[in-house]
Amino acid sequence: MPNDADVVRFADMLAAMGAEPRLRIVRLLLSAHPEGLVVGEIGESLGIAPSTLSHHLEKLKTEGLVKVSREGTFLRYTADSVALGELLAFLYAECCTRTKVVRPEDITCC
Repeated sequence: MPNDADVVRFADMLAAMGAEPRLRIVRLLLSAHPEGLVVGEIGESLGIAPSTLSHHLEKLKTEGLVKVSREGTFLRYTADSVALGELLAFLYAECCTRTKVVRPEDITCC
């Protein structure tokens, strides 16, 4: 059973991904996992202006959905696969527990 802090954390993560550009960013970074992409590649791929993109990336970073590392003058972003896995596990933790049709581990295994 998740505690209140976990529920708040996961709600904040979902809220961050509730904006269409941020969800597109997370999906793009997952497609480039584990290497990730530099900011310019993300903006070019999604057609997001640099100032707007930095706002969205900062929100995703704040909520623990992406990680950032500096490579010289470039910032490389990667999806935080551990955090996203925890989010999925949280969402599916109660899946089919009443009917036992599907084991939650089968859903979050991949």
